[in-house]
Amino acid sequence: MARLQEHREKLNLTQKELSNISGISIRTIQRIESGVPPKGYTLKTLAKTLAINENDLLEEKEVTEQIDYTLLNIINLSSLLVSFIPIINFLTPLTIAILKKQYNLQTKQIINIQVLWTILFLVILALGTFINAGNLIRDFFITILFLLILANLFIILRNSIEINKNKKLYFSLKIRIL
Repeated sequence: MARLQEHREKLNLTQKELSNISGISIRTIQRIESGVPPKGYTLKTLAKTLAINENDLLEEKEVTEQIDYTLLNIINLSSLLVSFIPIINFLTPLTIAILKKQYNLQTKQIINIQVLWTILFLVILALGTFINAGNLIRDFFITILFLLILANLFIILRNSIEINKNKKLYFSLKIRIL
């Protein structure tokens, strides 16, 4: 059963009633209940109308595979050893996830964070390389790169703690790269 349908039925609403209250067309509600995930305005409006979190409408219907949280933590921590090396820092968890067939929403989030970090790191590195304005600017870019590495270490460790405690990620992205 789709998440929207569950929440709608908890409130004893028909599709037509939900449509009238939210201003979202019945056809759109039917599509969402058949499995098409809501986006943008529709997602925000339905979540507000049903007084729920937007993520409650986006969760996977049913998890067919069990998540191995120990393996998920290993995938997360695999970036730790190479966190200062762009590209390898996301290839390591990606490789482990594929080899161990542990490619679920949380694993994708871990890899997405590392891909985003790699992009940021490479952009800052490129800017620092191409801008030749003296030692002060060079030192500034080196400091930024160092802070990016520290931020990545913090994200990896904080996610690891959250996986162990609550079986979820502390940091996740709203956007999906993978």
